[in-house]
Amino acid sequence: MGTSNYSDEFKRDAVHQITVRGYPVREVSRRLGVSTYSLYKWLKLFGEPVPKLGVDHEAENRRLKRELARVTEERDILKKANGVLRARVPMKYAFIRAHREEFGVRAMCRVLQVHFSGFYAWLKEPLSYRAQEDVRQTELIRQAWVDSGKVYGYRKLTDDLRDQGEQVSENRVARLASLAGIAAQVGYRRRPGRYGGKPAIVAENRLEQWFDTSARDQVWVTDITYLRTHEGWLYLCVVIDLFSRRVVGWSAQSRMTTDLALQALLMAVWRRKPDGKVTVHSDQGSQFTSREWQTFLRQHGLEPSMSRRGNCHDNAVAESFFQLLKRERIRRRTYPTRDDARRDVFEYIELFYNPKRKHTNNGMLSPVDFEIRQQKLNQASV
Repeated sequence: MGTSNYSDEFKRDAVHQITVRGYPVREVSRRLGVSTYSLYKWLKLFGEPVPKLGVDHEAENRRLKRELARVTEERDILKKANGVLRARVPMKYAFIRAHREEFGVRAMCRVLQVHFSGFYAWLKEPLSYRAQEDVRQTELIRQAWVDSGKVYGYRKLTDDLRDQGEQVSENRVARLASLAGIAAQVGYRRRPGRYGGKPAIVAENRLEQWFDTSARDQVWVTDITYLRTHEGWLYLCVVIDLFSRRVVGWSAQSRMTTDLALQALLMAVWRRKPDGKVTVHSDQGSQFTSREWQTFLRQHGLEPSMSRRGNCHDNAVAESFFQLLKRERIRRRTYPTRDDARRDVFEYIELFYNPKRKHTNNGMLSPVDFEIRQQKLNQASV
């Protein structure tokens, strides 16, 4: 998909991840599959200049800077020490010793609620090797959890640690994660669908709940869900490739119209540029039975397929993705604006789910990594 084909909205969301979320340009480039050159162009177009602070009230500014430095250090200590906040005092001492070059000893003692004189006395009688390993691996678990967007449970965290070369069991990870207060997040349930009237066009159910394909761009599934904001509902349509479970197209709008579905499918066609015929499976919603939708399918060599009326199991992969999104990212939150919700969806899909999230259907590989591995295997067999 050429960079000129990306919408301005997509480009602004990418810039937002760099300027607001703090992702490095190279990291956003790698996860989105967009060149750094293009990202820097987008930054020039859509990046907002950082306002300069005034120089009035210098004494107050210096005081505020000192206070900010103290609060920032305590915040950073809390992030690092999350795994030992509820641990015994010797484990807290071990953490302080391990991070003396990064933080002040008195600041760490204050945050962990231990006395600094006790810490210096403990230095003569250090923690056992096993306890030190608990502290070290708790930090690795916590970092893997944060990198996942705080959605991984102990099984995926165990797999992450093993990928890093750690010899660790699921029971040990579960115990350390529990002590550190690390747990997968939960979200809110989907509203039950309502069905009425007769659809304009009904296509044959070519999928028939067979969700395994042998190559990419054979079957795409699509569906629509909603996100709650203070401005009202934001409707999200996604297009997912069954081969890798990768979200190949998506669109978010304030109204659940045919254009919402068409924009998601258009992104999928732009990105994938399929060579052969692709089956596009949907439910019998009015967006997918409209004349515009059917015309778009014919013009791009796409073959329609539809679930039975009111049967969510026929489109279980799309339903499963929405459950993941709401459980792992939305977590009962209400966004101030639709733009806030759309940016969060962008980050989840483009920077986490597609390039990083481990998927059991892919042998614990992310959708992007799974497609790369299959491409290498296909090239090796030629």
